Amino acid sequence: MICGTDEAGRGPIAGPVVAAAVILDPARPIVGINDSKKLTAKKREALSQEIKEKALYWAIAQCEADEIDAINILQASLLAMQRAVEALPIAPANVLVDGNRLPKLQVPALAVIGGDALHDCIGAASILAKVERDRQMCAWHELYPLYEFATHKAYPTPAHLALLQQHGACPIHRRSFKPVKRILGELD
Repeated sequence: MICGTDEAGRGPIAGPVVAAAVILDPARPIVGINDSKKLTAKKREALSQEIKEKALYWAIAQCEADEIDAINILQASLLAMQRAVEALPIAPANVLVDGNRLPKLQVPALAVIGGDALHDCIGAASILAKVERDRQMCAWHELYPLYEFATHKAYPTPAHLALLQQHGACPIHRRSFKPVKRILGELD
C-alpha cells in the first residue's frame, strides 16, 4: 500500500494548485506512466482514465487561489498533497512525495526529487493532478473568456500577461504572485 502524491499548478498565476494521491494495483500494471510534463495532453487524458479504472485507490484535492495567497505556493502545494492523501479511503503504509519537502502526514513518507519520473505511483498522481487542473482551467475559461485560460492554463505567458494588463485581475488570479501584483500596482 505505497501511495504516490504530486501536484500540478505551482507556476501559473491563476487558479488552484491541484494534488493527487494514488495507490496503484501491482496486479493491474499501466504502461506509459511518466512525469505528466513529458506526456502529450492526449496521452495524459488516456492515462488518467486508465489510472482511475485500474488503481486500487486515488484521490484529488486542491488549494484555491485565496489559500495560495494566504499561505504561499509551497505551503499550499504541501497542503493540497496532504488533503489528497487524507482523502484516500484507507491510510497508505508509506507515501512517496515528488519533490524535496514533505506535507504533514500521519503515515511514513519520503520526499523524492524527480519522483514523478522514477516511481509509477508518483507519476500517476502527477498525471491525475495535471489533467484535473487543466480541466478546471478550461471551465474557468468559460466563466472568464477574456483571459483565454483554456489556451495557456494560467501560466504567465506573454499573451496571458497582456490580457491581465488589459483587463486587470479576475477573482481566480493569485494576487500574491509578482506578475499579478505588478499589474495591480501593488508591487513593493
